[in-house]
Amino acid sequence: MKKGYLYILITTIFFSTMEIMLKITAGGFHPLQITVLRFSIGALVLLPFALRHLKRKNYRLSSKDLLYLALTGFCCVVISMVVYQMAVLYSDASIVAILFSCNPVFVMILAALVLKEKVYKYSIISILVSLAGMMVTIDPFHAKGSATGTILSVLAAITFALYSVMGKKHSARYGSVVTTCFSFIFGAAELFVLVLLTKTAWFGGFLTDIGLGVFANTPIFAGITADLLPSLLYIGVGVTGLGFAFYFMAMEATSAITTSLVFFIKPALAPVLAFLILQEPLTSTKIAGIVLILIGSMITFIPGWKRQKAAAVLKVVPEETAAQEAASEETAEKVLPE
Repeated sequence: MKKGYLYILITTIFFSTMEIMLKITAGGFHPLQITVLRFSIGALVLLPFALRHLKRKNYRLSSKDLLYLALTGFCCVVISMVVYQMAVLYSDASIVAILFSCNPVFVMILAALVLKEKVYKYSIISILVSLAGMMVTIDPFHAKGSATGTILSVLAAITFALYSVMGKKHSARYGSVVTTCFSFIFGAAELFVLVLLTKTAWFGGFLTDIGLGVFANTPIFAGITADLLPSLLYIGVGVTGLGFAFYFMAMEATSAITTSLVFFIKPALAPVLAFLILQEPLTSTKIAGIVLILIGSMITFIPGWKRQKAAAVLKVVPEETAAQEAASEETAEKVLPE
């Protein structure tokens, strides 16, 4: 358990610094470029863990599995993470971190719609409280930031939630670490092909014609200087690779519910780090929004905590009954004549 909590702490630090590091490197890398690079590096870090997990389960991925992982990778890397990267460009790192951390709420909604999972009253309360926290954080009546950044942050959270639900549908077969690793591999490869297409005259011209000229002729390795290399390695190896590796190690050492602490510590920690590192303002409305989102996120785990408690009671009761029966038999042996 001590190791598990250490893994949770490391994961939280990595995940909470993600938007800050992306903000710092925003001027040096193209949005598509940094996304391809960080997920390629992260996938290589996760690959040994994924292969070991497959070997332990004695499972070989079929062509159907690979096709499904390619689809989840497209949803995660090509759609969600590109939108997320654009959100970092248009908004404060702290705002993106807070809004993106609401993705568990969207997971709950999509799981009910796609997987037909039951929605509890706690889930509805959680959604309402979290949405209230989002509105307070954005502060639409006094907002000075970019509305585009806010919209992109919410879209990134929704599409990442869709990826999570898609992965959840099949991850029980071969494990979350395998789903994540191979989704990253396929997603990075798919985005790399898209980057190559942006270098062609016809596709680059098409992007320019529809107002997306910023994506035309996307660089791949250009701009990787000695000054930016440490940041790239931190984002790729640390945040994207080790961050997810420690997340799954924490899940193995503790439980899924305990490990999910990461997702409601991050909205509180990331704005503080953004204030210290990037000097982004930590306003009273932002703090109030953080508190509401934390409360909303914690409410989502009440059913799980109740189930764990009930399971613990069921486990203890038979043990107590067995102990009482043993004590009764021992007393009987002492009192009754042979």
